[in-house]
Amino acid sequence: MYIGGFQKNSLIDFPGTIACVVFTRGCNFTCPYCHNPDLAAGSDGGDRFGDSGLDQPDLRQSQGPDQKEILAFLEKRKGMIEGVVITGGEPTLQADLIDFIQTVRQMGYKVKVDTNGTAPGILGMLFDQGLLEYLAMDIKTDTDHYPMIMKNPGYLDRVMESISLVMEKAPAYEFRTTCAKPFVTPAIMENIGKMIQGAASYVLQPCSRNVDMLDPNFAAVDDHFLSVDDMEALKAAVLPFVKNTRIR
Repeated sequence: MYIGGFQKNSLIDFPGTIACVVFTRGCNFTCPYCHNPDLAAGSDGGDRFGDSGLDQPDLRQSQGPDQKEILAFLEKRKGMIEGVVITGGEPTLQADLIDFIQTVRQMGYKVKVDTNGTAPGILGMLFDQGLLEYLAMDIKTDTDHYPMIMKNPGYLDRVMESISLVMEKAPAYEFRTTCAKPFVTPAIMENIGKMIQGAASYVLQPCSRNVDMLDPNFAAVDDHFLSVDDMEALKAAVLPFVKNTRIR
């Protein structure tokens, strides 16, 4: 895989599990508030497997740790670390994601994947093969506003398919939204609630301002960022549809 970073220990990224975190490179979204702009860099190279949703990013530039180094670390940390989180960027862009997960699981580790939901074909294979213990899927906004952050607006159908797939097959999961205007408002949140109605878990997280962003100009606009009261209003808008909604 094209790996952009590696965190050796985390107590917060995998619920109930001591984990390390693998950051993959490349993303097919252009969220201006993205907090991992270096990881998001790369082109959307077209489908490898058609409707499966797997794209081949052009990421032959500088990478982070070598995959062999990470596997060697995991071999040494058996019994101390319980799980591996694979995040990004967008992990499902990696052609060998499933192979990597199979290797990690054979070593005895649990696996969590973070995704934007544009590869329902890949998610389906992960679920059907029993390769995941947990999945977190980002819900960026409602259907009307998704084209604002997609390199290919046609991915919206994939996102909707992934939502249904996650709710049907994921062994444990959460949907989550990074909250920033104009992508999230109470009205938009109500629409999101209808998109994921009945979900097991939904997490709202305010967009942090004092970090590097994909679009540095985004942080300069005060109105993009939400107060504590604003966040509570968003939560109230979605609670009729997803009872287990919380602010992180």
